[in-house]
Amino acid sequence: MSHSTPLYQAAPPVVDDEGLPEFTSSGGDWDELTQQIEEQSLHEKLVNERIVVNLGPVHPSTHGVLRLIVEIDGEIVRKVHVGTGYLHTGIEKNMEYRTWTQGSTFCTRMDYVASMLNEGAYVMAVEKLMGITAQIPERAQLIRVLMMELTRVASHMVAIATTGNELGGTTLMTIGFRGREEIFRIFERVTGLRMNNAYLRVGGVAQDLPSGTTEYVRDQLPKVRRDLGELEDLIMDNPIFKSRFQGVSYISPEAIFAMGLTGPSLRAAGYAYDVRKMMPYCGYENFEFDVCTQTTSDAYGRIRVRFDECYQSFRIIEQVLDRLDECEGEPVMVEDKSIAWPSQLSVAADGQGNSLEHIKHIMGTSMEALIHHFKLVTEGFKVPAGQATQIIEHAKGIMGCHVVSNGGTRPYRVHFREPSFSNLQSLSLLAEGGMISDLIVSLASLDPVLGGVDR
Repeated sequence: MSHSTPLYQAAPPVVDDEGLPEFTSSGGDWDELTQQIEEQSLHEKLVNERIVVNLGPVHPSTHGVLRLIVEIDGEIVRKVHVGTGYLHTGIEKNMEYRTWTQGSTFCTRMDYVASMLNEGAYVMAVEKLMGITAQIPERAQLIRVLMMELTRVASHMVAIATTGNELGGTTLMTIGFRGREEIFRIFERVTGLRMNNAYLRVGGVAQDLPSGTTEYVRDQLPKVRRDLGELEDLIMDNPIFKSRFQGVSYISPEAIFAMGLTGPSLRAAGYAYDVRKMMPYCGYENFEFDVCTQTTSDAYGRIRVRFDECYQSFRIIEQVLDRLDECEGEPVMVEDKSIAWPSQLSVAADGQGNSLEHIKHIMGTSMEALIHHFKLVTEGFKVPAGQATQIIEHAKGIMGCHVVSNGGTRPYRVHFREPSFSNLQSLSLLAEGGMISDLIVSLASLDPVLGGVDR
């Protein structure tokens, strides 16, 4: 049997303004997409000399495992396809099999450079769902702000330091990490851990600040300021750094809103949007600080915003320390003992240990207290059925946490609007049309952390 027309006819290729084919990724296999691009490039090699380069999957500096499929024409980047998923750990899914308290232990590991901010979004979302936001003690809120602002400074210093390292300035990285280490010493004193602290808990914080912590923080801050100032002196007026960053990785305001770009990248375009000001949480409305902006919307402006925000965080921290001195000894957990686990924990001077009084009580005095403690630790508390969302100003941009409960002791669903993931989709707009050497600058200026992207 013969046919006058073919049974199948391929659809015409989609082309861009230059008449070149476009490829759209819709959840398929990256290898198939790469093969299509390579075949098309070989077919047109004599015409436009385009080649496909795989940047990764590698660990570029300290961002995480990322793959960039880059089409280049000589030294010019024509297309960038971002491939994620190499650092996937199933954090959101795992949280469905743990108690609400244990959720802090998982989400703290998403953006591991800014772990306390992850915890803050999560615990405040759960508290909103439980209707206990107004019951959180003032001292617990102050401690949360202290930890989150110290985390913001640490995250920004890593962003600046690793940006310098990616351009060959290893000294910048060592200075930035030195400053972050001073902040980690504070975290270790308070929580017993440098990273992945799980310190912010539903209902408050895991334990009160050890005695003398406010003075210790005051002693540490000048060291952090010194390192931050040294970084600023080394790069912001450096002619080589300025030539690599000024006017590079520009993105228009319209594109920023279309791509959902937030955080320092948004404020570097002149938009003074900060959730701490627009929709305050944790009592941020009671602190004096400014929203830092630039108008260049380039890589240099994003670095400038991060420096300025660190100094504003110092302003907030100094106000918090004064208020913490005034409320010393006040509770750091809600009064409801069906929620307040583990309210009796305390960190000794060596960063370890529980309250000896609490251990004596549950192990030698009250069988009922021991049973209650055991059930809270193993089963957890119940959260009413429903759902709630909390957004915060993360170091990378707007973070949202959406929690769903079916009335049990474990989440039915937890989902994060992670800023690094949202910001990464802008990379193609930042890099296309520029030099391939500027692609690394564009990536660094977004400051993604792949633990959060692939959660």
